[in-house]
This record gives sequence, structure tokens and C-alpha cells, in this order.
Amino acid sequence: MSTSITDLVDLNQQSLLIAAASIAFNPLFWNIVAQYHNKLLTNIFGGNSRLACYFLAIVIFSLGIFRDHLFKEALADQPKHPALESDNVKLAAYALFGVGNVLVVTSMWALGVTGTYLGDYFGILMDEMVTGFPFNVTDAPMYYGSTLSFLGATLYYGKPAGFFLTAWIFIVYKIALSYENPFTAGIYARKEAAEKKSGKKAQ
Repeated sequence: MSTSITDLVDLNQQSLLIAAASIAFNPLFWNIVAQYHNKLLTNIFGGNSRLACYFLAIVIFSLGIFRDHLFKEALADQPKHPALESDNVKLAAYALFGVGNVLVVTSMWALGVTGTYLGDYFGILMDEMVTGFPFNVTDAPMYYGSTLSFLGATLYYGKPAGFFLTAWIFIVYKIALSYENPFTAGIYARKEAAEKKSGKKAQ
């Protein structure tokens, strides 16, 4: 007996679409706000770019928590699959969730609050770009770690619909990176050029 997509994923559940919309909205929101409205936010906070960045960090973190909640709610409305209910699958879920969280937490530790939450868009730059762990493993540990955590949750709850949402998360993050990486690289390239120019003048 063949299995169709409708046997694995209940496409009629509105919660699935809401979760997918939230996944797409979050990186779109923080990139638009940070890249194009950082000066507006800074002005709202009296010219204090660090305070503006902290405010955006709170908003981004809260949106992430809400997205995770919507993801869990979406899985709750979806059918389970017997193949995902074994002990080995649960162990794989724990492993993926553990690795994912290590990548996320260590990247936040290495970058700090402003480094994690787009402080460079507000002119709050680190002395140099971080290249140690976990950035020597992947250039986007926060994004890939989050994706692994969602995959772990999918296996833990045994819901095939989670694979669809996890794949969507991965695609959205890859699109976000295609904009973020060049933008961030440009910021640090300008910083380096300015420092070299300043050094020449000092001589």
C-alpha cells in the first residue's frame, strides 16, 4: 500500500501554514530593520546605537521564542509516523538537539549580545571577525545549529511534517545568509580600509 504526502502531512491544518509564515518572517524582519532602519532605531533611543541594538536583540529573541512555539503547535496538529517512534530515532533526536544547541550557545558566547544581534549594522564592530569555534566548523553556527535543533524536535515528536518545516527553515536561512554575509563583509572591509587610510595619515 503506497503512502502519499497527505498521509504524512496534514496540509489542511492552518497551524502548519502559520508556522511556515513565521519562519519566513523572522529573518526578513530583522534584516530589513537592521539594514535599513538602524538609524531610525538609534534616533528613537536618543542616538544610543548600543541601546537600539539591545532593543532589537530583545525583539528578535522574542520572535524566535514565538516561532518555536508555533513550530511545536504545528507539530501537535500533525500525524505521527510509526517509523519515527523507535528508541534509535529518539537517540538521534537528542544528539541533533544537543549538537544544534552547542552551535547556537557557543556562537552567542563568542559574539556577545551585539555581535549576535546585528550590532555591526549599528556600527558596533568587533576588533576582528570571529574565526574560532564554532565558526571554524561552519560560517553560520547560529543558523545551522537552529536547523539541527528543529530536525531533532521533528524526530523526537515523530511528526513527518517537521521535515517539511525544517527544510523550509534551512532554505530561508540560506537566503538570509546570501544577503547578510556580503553586507557584513562589506562593513568590515570598509572598517579595514579606513584603518589603513588612518594609519597612513598618522605616518
